[in-house]
Amino acid sequence: MKNTFLALTLTVLLVACGGESKNKRIVPNSSGNINNVSVVVDNLLWEDNVGEAIRDVLAAPLEGLPQDEPIFDLSQMPTQVFSGFTTKNRTILKIEKGKPADTKILSDVYAKPQVLALITGETNTEIIEQLNSNAEKIIDAFKKVELKEQQRRIALSLFDDKPLEENLGIDLKFSSVYRIAKEEDGFFWIRKDTKTGTMDLLVYQVPLDAIRKGDSAVVDIVKLRDSIGEQHIPGRIEGAHMATESAYSPYIFQTIIDNKPTLETKGIWDVKNDFMSGPFINYAIEDQVNGRYLIIEGYVFAPSVQKRDYMFELESIIRSVKIK
Repeated sequence: MKNTFLALTLTVLLVACGGESKNKRIVPNSSGNINNVSVVVDNLLWEDNVGEAIRDVLAAPLEGLPQDEPIFDLSQMPTQVFSGFTTKNRTILKIEKGKPADTKILSDVYAKPQVLALITGETNTEIIEQLNSNAEKIIDAFKKVELKEQQRRIALSLFDDKPLEENLGIDLKFSSVYRIAKEEDGFFWIRKDTKTGTMDLLVYQVPLDAIRKGDSAVVDIVKLRDSIGEQHIPGRIEGAHMATESAYSPYIFQTIIDNKPTLETKGIWDVKNDFMSGPFINYAIEDQVNGRYLIIEGYVFAPSVQKRDYMFELESIIRSVKIK
């Protein structure tokens, strides 16, 4: 009787566990290079106007860089080879012709984390219309998953940001390969060496009235960063200092960081009286509780190499900030 009871109990447990495993879908980890999108589309479409439209949207030049670099690198494959490891990329655009026109943004279909944008249409024209009308939504979804992946990689080896917490009341997650090059009166200059130059972060605060609302905001942001550059960021020769390149009009956007309204400014910096320049991205975070704008800027000096991924890393660091 005892053996019969034990056998029955074991059977019930096995059935229960089996039922749970059937209901729980397990997907593998996603993979791939940062900012690389797998484009699943038949070769004829890729070589025709559909492929041209895809490249116009996803490989368009990224704003704020001194040379043209695409928003995403694209890796095309025909539908018939889309199986196995080829389905594990974090970002996938899939085109299916011969179905009603539609666009779906799907999560974790073949791997995790993963974003799959599925575009369908009866004709090339319908597919292109779906792509163009949903371009902003698709790019935003891809960028968000890539930012999270970049932040995950950075978190594997974090710098101790206690000085930033003690002086500015913030938590900022950046890799231990960075160093604090200057800390002075609430101003921080954080640097990372690259093969051909450096990646830099500037962190400081200014009063709320230092940046006016509306069209004047970009003027005030440029004045602030030029003042900071003259005071804290010297060039390689006597009298040289960082400033904003006047021949390149900065882009300014509104965004949200740490649930706070933020002004995002992209432009080109240069060093007065010296031959140095590169892209910058400046975030002015409106911190009403503390009566300030928290300014965090990232910029790159990397002659003769592409800068998109460097700037993306800096953006992912800045967007990790938490104001305590």
